[in-house]
Parts: sequence; C-alpha cells; structure tokens
Amino acid sequence: MVGWRRAGWRGGLAAWTGFTLPSAVLMFGFALFEAQSRGPLCASALHGLQLVALAVVAHAVWSMAGKLCPDWRRRAIAIVVAVVLALAGNALLQFFAILGAGIAGWLLCRTLRLPSPRPVAPIDARTAGGAFALFFALLALLPILSAQVSRSPVALAEVFYRSGALVFGGGHVVLPLLRDGLVGAGWISDTTFLNGYGAAQALPGPLFTIAAYLGAVSAPAGSTAAWWACAAVLSIFLPGLLLAVAGCWLWRIFALRLPASGAVLAGVNAGVVGLLAAMLYRPLGVTSLHAPADLVIAGAGFVLLARWQVAPLWVVLGCVGSAVLTGWVAA
Repeated sequence: MVGWRRAGWRGGLAAWTGFTLPSAVLMFGFALFEAQSRGPLCASALHGLQLVALAVVAHAVWSMAGKLCPDWRRRAIAIVVAVVLALAGNALLQFFAILGAGIAGWLLCRTLRLPSPRPVAPIDARTAGGAFALFFALLALLPILSAQVSRSPVALAEVFYRSGALVFGGGHVVLPLLRDGLVGAGWISDTTFLNGYGAAQALPGPLFTIAAYLGAVSAPAGSTAAWWACAAVLSIFLPGLLLAVAGCWLWRIFALRLPASGAVLAGVNAGVVGLLAAMLYRPLGVTSLHAPADLVIAGAGFVLLARWQVAPLWVVLGCVGSAVLTGWVAA
C-alpha cells in the first residue's frame, strides 16, 4: 500500500517484491538444506530451532497481551479462548473462538471506538468492491477445486490462502492455522513445521515468507519444489493484499458509521492473544520440550527477548548452540 500510494500499481508490486523476496529466497534455501541434513549434530541444531520458536512465541504472547489486553474484560476473553483451544483446538474451532471473542468484545467493550480515519491511497468504490469480491470468490472456490485434485499445488494454495484470509493480526498469529492445514492434513510433520518457524526468526523480512519453506517441504517427491514454494508465498499474501485494497475505502465507513466495530475489534484482538497462547502449549511446548535442559534454553531465550530486547538472530544462535552442546554432552 505504501508503494501504491507512491507510484501506483507498479509501485505497489515493486514494494511488495522488495519486502518479501529476500526472506522468501532464504527460507526456500533452508528447506533445501534441511532435506540434506543428517546426523546427531544436525538433529540437535534443528531441535534448537524448535526451542527458538518456543521462546519467540512466548515473547509474542507476553508483548501482545500487554498491548491488546490492558483491562480485565479483554484478559478474560483471552484466557477463555486460550483454555478452550488448548483443550481441543482445530481450525474450525479457532474460527468460532475468534468469532465468539468478537461478540464478547461487542458486549463487554462498548466504550471503545476505532480511531478517526485518515487520508488513504486514492481507491474508489469500484476498485474496493472488486478486490472484496475476488477475496471471497477465491475463499469459496479454492476448497472446491482442491477437493478435486488433492495433494496438488491447487490444494496447497488453498491451505495458504485460507490461512492468510482467516488470520487476524498477521505475524505469529497465522501459525495455528498453518499448522492445522499442513500438519493436521498430513502434508508435513510437527517437527518439520517448527524447524521452519525457528529458522524464520534468524532471517529478515515478514514472517509470512515462511510459506516458501513450508511450500517447498510439502512438495511431493519428484516435483519441482520451487513452484510449490512460489504457490505458497503468493497464496498466503494475496488475501491480505486484496483486503488492504478494499479496506482503504471501507475503513472510513466502519469508523464513521459503525461505532460498535471498535468494540468487536478489541474482542477479536484479545481472542488472538488467547489463540497464540494455546499454540504456546500445543504444539510448541508438547513438541519441543523433551528434557529439563530444553526448558532452561527456551526460558533463557525468552528472557533475552523480553528483558533485554536482544536481537532475535543472537537468540537463535544462542539457543541452537546450547542445544548442540547439550546434545553433545548427553551423547
């Protein structure tokens, strides 16, 4: 949207490409490297990446809770969502949990309002309506098409498009949806999923470019992993891009004519904190913590991020190095 405001559609495409391409290429390279990694040393290093993922998500929950749950009403919404999803989480239940959080926000946070709209990119109603219609058309049609051609690039695109379309808040919040769509459906294992997330913390660019890694490792044997990676990256970003175009025009309507939308948004934000907290327990904690030393390493990573604001790259190196050293001593 920044690029579009500066230089039209071509500027928008150039800005998006520059922002995502470096990280996407590096994540694809990590997928190729992981496929060739063997031996106990590599296994310990990959386990260290899982501990990084645990520390980073714990820090995300901590920081997001402080910003999005500043009062008891929103804390209560987050706690209820976290408990429900930790006990029995799946993609459908996640959707209804966030929907319920929005309703709870509407009931409990009525005094909250959206900020006043500011000037945005020059997008008219026709352009916004077209983007909105395409967003919902793809959301409805891709599941139908993927059911006809399972384990195909179309089926993979449906997983990533759905995750990008239903996530609220971006970043770490997309992880439960991606895990449910890929691990739950048998595309990849939990270990492979968490390895990619841990590696993403050491790389520049937006977290959504983890799609390049996930697309590559989901590719069937004998297929071209690069095409699967491209399909995943484009599919996860496309819904947000369409909604951004539509939102530039719709935001003014919501802010001026639907004052209750601020309360709903507050409830949804609190629900997102609960969603991420549930993932902190399962799969991150259940999959990553094998011994007391793992808890110490992940806890140290969390403290470095939350207390001293250490750059994630150094936390990655510290956790991976500690995991390798621990594995070497145990052996």
